[in-house]
Amino acid sequence: MVLEMAMESVFAIVDIYFVSKLGPDTVAVVGITESLMTIIYSLGVGIGTAATAIISRRIGEKEPQQASRAAGQAIITGAFISLILAAASILFYHKILILMGVSEDMVSQYGSYTLIIMGSNVVIMILFINNAIFRSSGDAAISMRVLWFANILNILLDPLLIFGLGPIPGLGIKGAAIATSIGRGAGVVYQFYLLFHGKHRVRLKLRNFIPDWIIIRDVLRLSAGSTGQHLIATSSWIFLVRIIALFGSQVVAGYTIAIRIMFFMLLPSWGISNATSTLVGQNLGADRPDRAERSVWITGYVNIVFLGLIGLILALIPGSFIRLFIDDPEVIRYGASCLRILSYGFIAYGLGMVMVNSLNGAGDTVTPTWINFFCYWLLEIPLAYILAVYLDLRENGVFISILVAEIAMTASALYFFRKGNWKLKKV
Repeated sequence: MVLEMAMESVFAIVDIYFVSKLGPDTVAVVGITESLMTIIYSLGVGIGTAATAIISRRIGEKEPQQASRAAGQAIITGAFISLILAAASILFYHKILILMGVSEDMVSQYGSYTLIIMGSNVVIMILFINNAIFRSSGDAAISMRVLWFANILNILLDPLLIFGLGPIPGLGIKGAAIATSIGRGAGVVYQFYLLFHGKHRVRLKLRNFIPDWIIIRDVLRLSAGSTGQHLIATSSWIFLVRIIALFGSQVVAGYTIAIRIMFFMLLPSWGISNATSTLVGQNLGADRPDRAERSVWITGYVNIVFLGLIGLILALIPGSFIRLFIDDPEVIRYGASCLRILSYGFIAYGLGMVMVNSLNGAGDTVTPTWINFFCYWLLEIPLAYILAVYLDLRENGVFISILVAEIAMTASALYFFRKGNWKLKKV
């Protein structure tokens, strides 16, 4: 799972690396698009979390056929939702970018990136759900291989389509979007081949895609809480980037690169914490709540050590990481400031993400939703605006608000985990 999540982050890192050669404005558009895509990521993660809770229980109960049926229902649910969002994105992407503070000139030049990425969101949705199916059944190595394959293709296509080669014309920022969509799409094709023809715990058949409204209801019920918590957490990035946009495209570019680097560092840690959901679900299914709790604490300790070391490195030499992507002194300065401030909270966040995933794995997706609502909407967004605008801390005020919100999330999740009500949850 650690390697899988590292590979998921490579998509973003590769895009930023090549797009940054085109200038700060293109980086800003990519960053704003990514902030909008958090809605899609939240839905994909939410349905994937619901699939994990149900499938891991069925695996723990020795019911692989029921696990496969739940997997099929999760896929069709995600596909239907993503197609609706794709249609809306294609129709309104221009207006959305304007609302996010992008100028008309930038939209006309670079808006194609947003159109392609958001219009092809069904690929991202299915990629998330299918990998959750593999993980929840204990086949996490498959998810890793899928993303290796997709990333290699993206790495090969990105420079080719952005800058061109021989008879192939350079498409600029549009080429980055096409390369990423092709890479992820090829990964989805590979996933379905393995799900239909592989010899794994979950094996799909066409009958698994016949709508079963009881299972779909359970998927929607569980994913509502999980999607809600991720949507609340990640949509806060939309508001934050809107505040940061007040200070110019160079600030947005620095923030975008810093956030991509931070996510790259955090995604392996999310891989560690995702293991918690599978372990909790399978152990509760096997009627071993004691072992479920022990697995959470062990995973939490590992995550604290891992992120503590990463945070120390980022705090000491943040500018060195930003320079890997761009040589603009102002962009480097803003990005380094962002990385340094956020790195101070890595130890706390390492424990917090494990606690949240343990509640999700047990089927309690409501509690983390309320935690996220308080920490990210009631605390982070107002605090960011007050610090950045009213107290004139500018972009640093936004970065400080992120740090405060993450620490508050960890403290809240730890409190509810120690109460132990999650052990009694039925799925």
